[in-house]
Amino acid sequence: MESARGAAVSAGDLGLKGPRGWVFQRVSLTAAPGSLVAVEGPSGSGRTCLLLTLTGRMRAGRGRAEVDGLPLPRRAGAVRAISALGPVPGVNELDPAFTVAEHLRERALLRRRFDGSPSALFRPRAARAAVRASVEEALDAVGLDPAALPKAERTPVRDLERLEALRLSLALALMGRPRLLAVDDTDLKLSAAERADAWALLRSVADGGTTVLAVCSEAPEDVLTVRTGSGSRDTTAPHEDTAADRTGEADGRTAGDDGTTGDDRTAGDDGTAGHGTTTGHNTTTGNGTTTEDGTTTRHGTTTGNGGTATAADGKGADDAIAGTGRA
Repeated sequence: MESARGAAVSAGDLGLKGPRGWVFQRVSLTAAPGSLVAVEGPSGSGRTCLLLTLTGRMRAGRGRAEVDGLPLPRRAGAVRAISALGPVPGVNELDPAFTVAEHLRERALLRRRFDGSPSALFRPRAARAAVRASVEEALDAVGLDPAALPKAERTPVRDLERLEALRLSLALALMGRPRLLAVDDTDLKLSAAERADAWALLRSVADGGTTVLAVCSEAPEDVLTVRTGSGSRDTTAPHEDTAADRTGEADGRTAGDDGTTGDDRTAGDDGTAGHGTTTGHNTTTGNGTTTEDGTTTRHGTTTGNGGTATAADGKGADDAIAGTGRA
């Protein structure tokens, strides 16, 4: 299937941060039109989010990205118009109860409703012929022959083999003749032979002119590869976050976007030390130590923008901590 032309994709230091830290980060790539790009990494390493970011469906938190010369996220709508999603779990999965024909018919109707020219309303016969041609072209491009299925076009999706379902998803995406195609979980639940067939299929789509981004757990050696982290959070955090993240993991400290941290520790059999720190315009430290003879010494220091005040007795520390709303 010949695309109008593939879209060039570029990114530099691209990153997306969520409530629990970096989803992916420091991603850089340069892909020419018609390239096959593998997004490689383990499950939970931000592969799908990177896929959605590069197709204008998620907003990155740092770095730069362009698709066909369109900067992201500023021109995300234009990027969505020239890109299409293949199978992406949780986003556009096939309906297992629908038949192959129903999926094709639904996509054709959506294309006529949202992608068709208004003048086509006055030429319904020509419009239907164009839709049939796009369906046949897409099926040929992915090597899917509905007549060869167990129940032909009436075969439900739940009865399709994994590779057949992949072909159907790709056919639905290619009906819009996108310049950029994104595919998630390319090699999921496929045997070695099926995996080779899947990559051959994606390579043929790219050879037809469409740029392809494909998520996988293990990329072939002959494709451009972009790797995400080795876990649910990327292993290479930005310099300004690495120390804080490491400290938080070691001490059980939770860091919020506003810079507030909290830490509770228990020391020894004969004494307890409590420590609370709030970072911001004012820094308050309360420290209590129990000595062997049972005497408790408390110190409190409050540091503000205007200077430093020291309370030598326990009351000063208690008042300072109470002022921050922390006990």
